[in-house]
Amino acid sequence: MELISSQELWEWRIWAVSIATDDISDREVDWLLQSVANVDRLTLRLESLANASGTRTENGRSIEISMSLDRLTALWLDRVEERKPVQYLIGTTFWRDFELVVSPAVLIPRPETESIIDIALAATDSIQQQGIWVDLGTGSGAIAIAIARTLPAAQLYAVDSSSAALEIAQINATRLDVLDRINFSHGSWWSSLAHLKGKVTIMLSNPPYIPSQEVLLLQPEVVKHEPHLALDGGLDGLDAIRVLVDTAPEYLQAGGIWLIEMMAGQGAAVVALLEQQGSYDDIEIINDLAGLDRFVLARMCR
Repeated sequence: MELISSQELWEWRIWAVSIATDDISDREVDWLLQSVANVDRLTLRLESLANASGTRTENGRSIEISMSLDRLTALWLDRVEERKPVQYLIGTTFWRDFELVVSPAVLIPRPETESIIDIALAATDSIQQQGIWVDLGTGSGAIAIAIARTLPAAQLYAVDSSSAALEIAQINATRLDVLDRINFSHGSWWSSLAHLKGKVTIMLSNPPYIPSQEVLLLQPEVVKHEPHLALDGGLDGLDAIRVLVDTAPEYLQAGGIWLIEMMAGQGAAVVALLEQQGSYDDIEIINDLAGLDRFVLARMCR
């Protein structure tokens, strides 16, 4: 920890804002400052760093920060020049009602994905909520952790093909005190869950669904820093979804739920895949809060 005057920190903020491009907001500067310094958002918004709590100095008040200004400057240059997401600079992000550790090993959880939890809860009854829930492609562990925090009786499994992602997910589960509630395993989709065939109550997944050529057209923050393994869904974006459609019937119990997130505009294609497979009924496209087709839910035929 170091001490810095509020005046110096305010001058640093002015500099950081001045070098930011139009698509990097002042809020990101404040987010970074809040993560390293004892200042709150209101203080930053009111441009009143001189009134921040701390010891009085000749330049205002002294503020404790967790790194040197040189290191803070290097981080912000990574954001502006290398387009590194601020979540990776800070090492955490908020999702639903909790904070997750993130790194370039995992996709940064998006707000739109939060709805998959509410959809799953609405689609299950009290008995199903005590059954076996599987999160395939868990990444940071966001979905599995949210279920663990909401349904204490659920039996939870979280799988990822990336050992680095699983390490992050387990760190998050430990930090949020649900590690003993989730069975983490390394593997491709169902490969590590053979013992669950015919027993799974609900499968949830936010698989890679962006067409390969479109991945390269995403924002530089995504293209340069987020794991393409979690983004690239093949030529039409449906490669992973096809695998989940074809393999889930072996694992889901009768009446079990199949629920995924997808890219807006893929709804009709995903429904067609489910209908062609023949093991599903009650197939439903569900919109996100912006009104875009974002999720598909289906049930195993009874």
